[in-house]
Amino acid sequence: MPDTHEILTQRKSAILQKWYQRILNSYPAETARFLREEQDPFANPVGTTIYHGLEGLYEEILAKMDAGRVRDYLDSIIRIRAVQDFSPSQAVAFIFQLKHVLKEELAGEIQEKGLSLEGLEARLEELALLAFDIYMQCREQLWEIKVEEIKNRTTRLLQRANLNINLP
Repeated sequence: MPDTHEILTQRKSAILQKWYQRILNSYPAETARFLREEQDPFANPVGTTIYHGLEGLYEEILAKMDAGRVRDYLDSIIRIRAVQDFSPSQAVAFIFQLKHVLKEELAGEIQEKGLSLEGLEARLEELALLAFDIYMQCREQLWEIKVEEIKNRTTRLLQRANLNINLP
């Protein structure tokens, strides 16, 4: 009888597709259609980055969850979602969506063979917390950039008005 890891490895492609589809459903219909249908990574860097990030995360969930690689995969997805019009909970919800995909995809094995996803659920909770931290760091960086831009704009306006005031 195959164990949980074996089943998750065998079903990787189907699980990734469903997980990716759930993320796409968080976008407006036209955007989701573009992200789903455009296969050229140069024409669709957002869709490509998200999918590759999910693929890497899935591999790490099945493996030892190397902290550096997990952070890199999460960062690539969260950076995109942090600059889009998502609330913090919406930006990191994709982590919890994997739990629902796994339960749908493995419903038969869970019921027939008593397959347990407890260990995976604990890993997903760890990922969600890390994703939230990354999201907040990205948002802080965005605000710092905005503040700096406002300072620069104000300085230029003051210079044009021949006022020599240095802003902190």
